[in-house]
Amino acid sequence: MVGNESPRVLMLGRPGCHLCDDARIIIERVCADLGVGWEERSIVGDAELEGRYSDQIPVIFVDGEQHDYWWVDENRLRKALS
Repeated sequence: MVGNESPRVLMLGRPGCHLCDDARIIIERVCADLGVGWEERSIVGDAELEGRYSDQIPVIFVDGEQHDYWWVDENRLRKALS
């Protein structure tokens, strides 16, 4: 997170998810380059999140709106955050 601001990017995933590992690398790079905060949360143990997103992880939100799932397009994420 940057300063006291809420993170602009949220990634929902689960441990052991190789797509989550790939997405995390891109999100970390883009957010670091742009000085934007991000957060990662596991859907494991949250029945609502598991029911809603288990087939789509990782799910990426930007400013509270669903942005991507399964894969993160680096250019598209940069544009959304600019």
